[in-house]
Amino acid sequence: MIALLTRLFPLWAVLLSVGAVVAPGPFAALGAGIVPLLMLVMLAMGLTLRPADFAIVLARPWVLALGTALQFTIMPLAALLVATLLELPPEWRLGMVLVGASSGGTASNVITYLAGGNVALSVALTACSTLLAVVLMPLITLWLAGQHVNVPTMEMLAAVAQVAVGPVIVGMIVRGLFPRPVQRLQPLLPLASTAAICVIIAIIVALNREHVAAAGTLLMLAVMLHNALGLGAGYALARAARLSRVDARTIAIEVGMQNSGLAVALALKFFAPAAALPGALFSVWHNISGSLLASWWSRRTHAQRSVTRAGFL
Repeated sequence: MIALLTRLFPLWAVLLSVGAVVAPGPFAALGAGIVPLLMLVMLAMGLTLRPADFAIVLARPWVLALGTALQFTIMPLAALLVATLLELPPEWRLGMVLVGASSGGTASNVITYLAGGNVALSVALTACSTLLAVVLMPLITLWLAGQHVNVPTMEMLAAVAQVAVGPVIVGMIVRGLFPRPVQRLQPLLPLASTAAICVIIAIIVALNREHVAAAGTLLMLAVMLHNALGLGAGYALARAARLSRVDARTIAIEVGMQNSGLAVALALKFFAPAAALPGALFSVWHNISGSLLASWWSRRTHAQRSVTRAGFL
């Protein structure tokens, strides 16, 4: 029953999103709960990890380098390509570039976990892209959009430490101190994480309801194409580099899911409100597309394991 409820993740996400559009008030009131919910999910992920998992990741620094390089090449160039092909107005084009130049978001770690990806690699990639975004985001935005931004360095680093790294470390420590209780608890962790991310998606939809209505179909199409190019190219290039399917899924999610909240904040601070619309829409869409992709990959992994086990019987 728990596995079935978890595999129906996209259905719960869509139902709650529809509910957030119809009645946004109750979900919007939970806006302050996004960070605690993300921290809770990251804690759950930490309970499934060991220091050896990160040792394996750090033993292959070229994989980290590849994932980070794809992050800061695919997404900015895809943003410019989509904006040019669809002939978006200058403010929307700038907003698209800001999203493309952003670091990976912590939601990518959650989606990687639910997709059966390499969580340790995902967390490491998010940390690396956040550190590099301090330098690369202003340079990329200036190069592609001709605009200058000041990235809030300490705020970004503090957010990643608080939301992603800290809870994961705490979870790993708890697992080391209490291995047997954690082992009994682990079958429930995917369902708890699924419930948390579904609520987060509904809150984001509710908070951005007016932005979605104001943007129109053209910008929504642009955001969907941008996200799809990131996910697809990230996976294809990772597989071309002969990474495993698990690592390729991880890099695809990390590349395709951006810290769009940062893009919104910078757009509102330095540019016109219209430049914040792409980031606001991306915040909604990449969580929905990521949940759908995670469910599909999770089902494929489950089916492949069943076939493998059957082959040995």
